[in-house]
Amino acid sequence: MTLKPLQRTVAALASLLLASSVLAQTAPASKPAPPAKAAPAKKARVPLLIEQRAIDLIKATSAKLAGAGSMGFTAIVDIEYPSKLGPPLAYPVRYDVAMQRPDKLRVLQSGAGAPNEFYYDGKTMMAFLPEANLVAIADAPPTLEAALQQAHDKAAIYYPFTDLLLPDPYKAFTNKVLHAFYIGPSGAVGGVATEAVAWATNDVFIQMWVGTDDKLPRRIRAMFANDPLKLRHDMQLSNWQLNPSHAPETFASAKAKGAQPMGFAKPVAAPAPAKKPAARKAAPKAAAAPANAAQTKTP
Repeated sequence: MTLKPLQRTVAALASLLLASSVLAQTAPASKPAPPAKAAPAKKARVPLLIEQRAIDLIKATSAKLAGAGSMGFTAIVDIEYPSKLGPPLAYPVRYDVAMQRPDKLRVLQSGAGAPNEFYYDGKTMMAFLPEANLVAIADAPPTLEAALQQAHDKAAIYYPFTDLLLPDPYKAFTNKVLHAFYIGPSGAVGGVATEAVAWATNDVFIQMWVGTDDKLPRRIRAMFANDPLKLRHDMQLSNWQLNPSHAPETFASAKAKGAQPMGFAKPVAAPAPAKKPAARKAAPKAAAAPANAAQTKTP
């Protein structure tokens, strides 16, 4: 019983071998298969490197920022966006910042896009568009860190200098740091002597220039790992004031409060206008018969 299937299998194999030998004699020789492409060599992983000199410089500038009870500065940020030609376009945005710990912030934004203003006084936050005379007002938490998080979550408001305002900038800068190295001195940034340092996490690569004497950040350049276009964010920092006495009215605006209210929410893109259906061309009308058609008709 078990031999019959085996005999049929042997017979089938013999038939195939015979057929293949006949085909080999009569069919033209097949072309050799093209050589397989070699798999691209994997890039060698850069060994982890954290230089203590780099960490010390990041700690020094973080401590200088965290120790300030209030501050003011100007940030000019070049943010790149892709263009149809390929190379990115840079859109410079200026932010004039006044901050007072633990619960005060004003940001005046100008440059690319419509000017806007942001106010936070520990109880309320306002986002104001002066040209449109529109304002979004919301209750706010009692700390600056929580208010910035709420503004981001509810209305997609984000500032590239947020880490400089936090209670612990060092923690924000170096969260899950993989590499950190000291680059060297530079006299070409912010008109003062600086030292440059770079570090990387799985999410971002950052280069920062720090004032040699005052340990204040003068320029921060970042590239994000998850950005397929590898666009760069470049921020110049100037007009530093540490521990200034901000007037109470700095963090409020009567003009903003009197503007037309709108929802404090994430902006929603306007829907694309619906395309009108293409008008059908009217069928050409039949030509009218001449008045004397009966007289011209052939018999």
